[in-house]
Amino acid sequence: MSNEEKEYKFKITVIGNGGVGKTTLVKKYTTGSFQKDYIATLGAQFSKYEEIIEGNQISLFIWDIAGQDVFETMRSKFYNGSSAAIIVFSHAPEEITSFNHVDKWLKELNEYCGNIPIALFGNKIDLIDEKDLALNEDKLNSDFNVGKYSKDHKFIGYFKTSALTGQGVIEAFQKLVRDLYFKTTI
Repeated sequence: MSNEEKEYKFKITVIGNGGVGKTTLVKKYTTGSFQKDYIATLGAQFSKYEEIIEGNQISLFIWDIAGQDVFETMRSKFYNGSSAAIIVFSHAPEEITSFNHVDKWLKELNEYCGNIPIALFGNKIDLIDEKDLALNEDKLNSDFNVGKYSKDHKFIGYFKTSALTGQGVIEAFQKLVRDLYFKTTI
């Protein structure tokens, strides 16, 4: 690394209900692979990923935190030092109610992390056709849509993702990482 290049380190916490695809999203971003079989995260999983922005090395420490209620008491420890977070919910028809818990995850983040950049990922869009996806976004909680919710709660963005196909995954993570980087370098 030259004298002008710098290294930046960011911890990104990924949270959401169990089974919404947090682990598969992280694996898709960090390795390009898709894990077909569901294996519940026990406590937390940790991944390291590096990329370059403007010639500077960015080291990402991605913490995939278990969403099951049984792990609630230990989650607060895993939030420590988070630079940013991703809240994941699922667009899969049988899991769409996972969006109803986004407020809970947001409250937890605010309590343990304060004011950090947060992205909202609507995952598993490969399991729903485009027309139904638009209906879901407009009527998830019957009186507001996801895009409006995202803006009202000052998320850095709402991203439609598929860990299976990779749709939106790289772009969503990179938006969050770039947001962190540019806030740090200002």
